[in-house]
Amino acid sequence: MNDRVAYWVDIADYDYDTAKALMESKRYLYVAFMCHQLIEKMLKAYWSKVLDTPPLKIHTLSKLAEKTGLLEQMSEEQLNFIDRMEPLNIEARYPDYKMSIQRRLTPEVCQYIIEETNNLRQWIKEKL
Repeated sequence: MNDRVAYWVDIADYDYDTAKALMESKRYLYVAFMCHQLIEKMLKAYWSKVLDTPPLKIHTLSKLAEKTGLLEQMSEEQLNFIDRMEPLNIEARYPDYKMSIQRRLTPEVCQYIIEETNNLRQWIKEKL
């Protein structure tokens, strides 16, 4: 694993630990936000492995997956999960959206998000 890939994987792993800690402290809005960040960083790790250019400074998971060629390799379940996670980066940042999203992020939903995020993280790691 080259240094650029390792950099992204290391901070994604840190984000995973952070998401679990936030889950324990019941900060559900930020559980979802950190999981989005983690997936973004894993996609940028894969980008760093397969492309010669630095990853785009974007937060759109589907675009990052598409540019790396991972989108075509994902299962329908993974694609649906990415679609579900996509808006969480924006919605968690802006007050107008926070109340709306907080109502949807129950402990059960956040546990599902953490589990699916970890599954996707491990799947991408296997490709690195």
